[in-house]
Amino acid sequence: MVLAVAASLWLGNSSWLHGATGRAPLLLAHRGVAQTFPIARLDGSEDTSKLIYPPEHPFLENTIASMDAAFGYGADIVELDIQLTADGRFAVFHDATLEFRTDGTGPVRALPLAALKTLDVGYGYSSDGGKTFPFRGKGVGLMPSLDEVLERFPDRAFLIDMKNGEAEEGAALGALLGRLPPERWGRLAAYGGQKTMEALTRSLPSLPVMSRSTLLSASLSYFALGWSGYVPEACRNTEIRIPLRFAPLFWGWPHRFVERMRSVGTRVMLVAGNGRWSEGFDSLESLRSIPEGFAGVIWTNRIDRIGPLLRPP
Repeated sequence: MVLAVAASLWLGNSSWLHGATGRAPLLLAHRGVAQTFPIARLDGSEDTSKLIYPPEHPFLENTIASMDAAFGYGADIVELDIQLTADGRFAVFHDATLEFRTDGTGPVRALPLAALKTLDVGYGYSSDGGKTFPFRGKGVGLMPSLDEVLERFPDRAFLIDMKNGEAEEGAALGALLGRLPPERWGRLAAYGGQKTMEALTRSLPSLPVMSRSTLLSASLSYFALGWSGYVPEACRNTEIRIPLRFAPLFWGWPHRFVERMRSVGTRVMLVAGNGRWSEGFDSLESLRSIPEGFAGVIWTNRIDRIGPLLRPP
């Protein structure tokens, strides 16, 4: 009896029997084409703009040019960060404060968008601990608004990272996106704090959202019921971000699991490492660790490297 149950579970969740779908994975460019740094060493308190590797390209994260370049390198989705401004707009910028990356001071929230757009977003970057600043003076006026990004790329897909956890911001984003044509919503998704995502969902129920709470709920419910092939409600119409280290724990990993999620409107995003930080698949060697035929979303911080490998001209 035990053997029969075990065999049934294996057959029902075997990707070996299911096989790859033949669909290509989607590529997600984290912050567009960005200056990168050694993520594995972080503890969350660092000024990462002072930890960048020697620059290999001229682009700065979260700028129009970096997004345009990311799509040019083959990105299907660009992840970007937003902050609410003093005048109720959304600036595309990672940090809550301005001191690290720009020549400004204080919280982003304290300034109107017009003032933020006068700053140099390349001011603080250094690859030698602050001895030289290769992008200083080159980022003046390059902080875009979310409105500008959506207008510049009307047919592109974005994952919006809401950096602060306030419900007010979720409602504001829902109002902004609600003014777009409904067909545009299918190319957008958001993630952030629980209160922010709950407020966004109330404003725009059809938009896929993700938070730590939704990820935990989806994972636990799937661990409990996914063996049967049933996809719980918590897994539907959302985004599921899975670290490669823990991915094999999901019933049907990789192909059955990805297809089950796809059938209920959910994308599976695969990140490198253990998921503590936004580690990506940033080299040929790291790509080899991804299951052959994986058809979900591959997260990368180096779309300039990975895109040409997986999207050759």
